[in-house]
Amino acid sequence: MIDRICIIGVGLIGGSFVAGLKQTNQVKTVIGFSRQESHLIKAQEMGIIDEYSLDISQVLKQVQMVIIATPVNSFQAILEMIKPHIDESVIISDVGSTKGSVIQIAKLVFGQMPAKFIPAHPIAGKEKSGIEAVDARLFNHKRVVLTPTESADIQTIAILSGLWKELGAKVEIMTDKKHDDLLAMTSHLPHMLAYGLMDYLISNNPYACRYVAGGFKDFSRIASSDALMWRDICINNPKEIVKHIEGYQKTLEKISNLIKNNKAEALEKLFQEAKSARDTWFSS
Repeated sequence: MIDRICIIGVGLIGGSFVAGLKQTNQVKTVIGFSRQESHLIKAQEMGIIDEYSLDISQVLKQVQMVIIATPVNSFQAILEMIKPHIDESVIISDVGSTKGSVIQIAKLVFGQMPAKFIPAHPIAGKEKSGIEAVDARLFNHKRVVLTPTESADIQTIAILSGLWKELGAKVEIMTDKKHDDLLAMTSHLPHMLAYGLMDYLISNNPYACRYVAGGFKDFSRIASSDALMWRDICINNPKEIVKHIEGYQKTLEKISNLIKNNKAEALEKLFQEAKSARDTWFSS
């Protein structure tokens, strides 16, 4: 059991993480920090945190772990803020969707990657964000990727991995480069497609929304995700996201050419292969 954990940012992911730890008795005390006191008051009322302060020096007193659960573009300012108030014994982790940029920022602030800083990304979420959406069981049967550097402390990796497993998560360890490429394909690209589709419709025919059916609602659901968070993801993983957008554009061009050239059999083959792959992936 961890005695005291500080959570910086009490939105969906960070709030769900500490709520899960409290529910499974993995932490005695959760201390919250945010620039918006109203969020902290709400989190305390909901039982997600036990204490809070707007003074970071007070928040970090005697903590064993700090979890950063804010947009990635805020990480440098946060690490610079906490650096004077922690020592090498404190475990640091995060829940950001990009990992290479987090490691670069940590090295910039600390001069090197702290041995007890273990970047993490829970591959879970909802289209709704904020404290009201917190769910202690959010990570049950979900994958959580840890991307420790070569200098990472082995025992710290085991501690963090153990906490996520207590929440029902399936923990995997990989390099930050592999993570950022995989997530650009499976998470970042789909969000770009959903946002892009909505932009296309509202730019070309704002009345199209009157004629959407269930399929459109399913496809566009993730365009309801937090805009600030996704702005930061794009800025912090630009190379991989652009690479896969351009790759997807080639697939769309292939489909467009098959339609223009009346290639019915080729279209059906492409659709059937896509259907079979999707059905297989989500059969369990």
